[in-house]
Amino acid sequence: MKYNLKNVYDPSLPHKINDFINYLGTIKGKSTNTIDAYKFDLTMFFRFLKLYRGMVANNVEFENIDIKDIDNDFIRSITLSDLYAFLAFVENYRDNGNYARARKVATLRSFFKYLQGKAKIIDENPTSELESPKINKRNPIYLTLEESKNLLNAIDGKNKERDYCIVTLFLNCGLRLSELCGIDISRIKGDTLTVTGKGNKERTIYLNKACIKAIERYLRVRNANADKIKDKDALFISRNYTRINKRTVEMLVKKYVGKAGLDTDKYTPHKLRHTAATLMYKYGDVDIRSLQQILGHENVSTTQIYTHVDDEKLREAVKSNPLSGEYEEDTTKK
Repeated sequence: MKYNLKNVYDPSLPHKINDFINYLGTIKGKSTNTIDAYKFDLTMFFRFLKLYRGMVANNVEFENIDIKDIDNDFIRSITLSDLYAFLAFVENYRDNGNYARARKVATLRSFFKYLQGKAKIIDENPTSELESPKINKRNPIYLTLEESKNLLNAIDGKNKERDYCIVTLFLNCGLRLSELCGIDISRIKGDTLTVTGKGNKERTIYLNKACIKAIERYLRVRNANADKIKDKDALFISRNYTRINKRTVEMLVKKYVGKAGLDTDKYTPHKLRHTAATLMYKYGDVDIRSLQQILGHENVSTTQIYTHVDDEKLREAVKSNPLSGEYEEDTTKK
């Protein structure tokens, strides 16, 4: 997804946050989703600081705290204690778990690194000693092969061809939600699809027979209304004949997950990405480096969560021990 130029300046934000947001978009090439997350975290941080320091009236709602007046002197006054107070606030009053707080730590580190190294308005970086909450590694949540087939079989209705194609691409290609919504027809060439992932980085997705057939069937339906379509190059079209949005995809996935008798709170589009990765690793004999490239992970450490093995493999591993059949009953006389 391209950086959105209309977000170059937000009058509700302090000058230095706007500068930082522009730096992320134009120099670092961060995606719109990443930029929005940084903006959200920093807005919450400065609203908290004004509240924490008694700079707002008691009757002002948190979401209405004005932070436009944050200046360089205010920024220079921020200490490590302020940062830990903020993390305590989001844990106790915003119900942020370790993952959410770790993201906020990453945002603050990036922002203050920019202020020190690029904007040069601070000499000491208060985040240099800021620790991130410990995150325990968790196995990804995914559908089994049988559950994946049941999900595909549950798809019906007037948008069946489109929805079947969407779920098929999720389950076979491991696409991110934003990548799927951003697919352009012009980027499909034979059995290859070019998508734009995190950080506006392009990668090539190879389409198997199921994906190619699903796309072909859907295009026949889609193109029957070609004259009404507003986003001509968008593959997936909404009922308004514009490019489908992420919320619509989330809702249709939830609907079919329910129809398949699965947990609608547990299985989201991102869990379908987990499913594709797990099935490729489990059944396709795909090595970790290939899987990294397929999923578009910058670091292989991110991909390693898919190298988990299920209970059946563990059971078979124990059974394969050459000593597994060597048990003899104790015949010693008592």
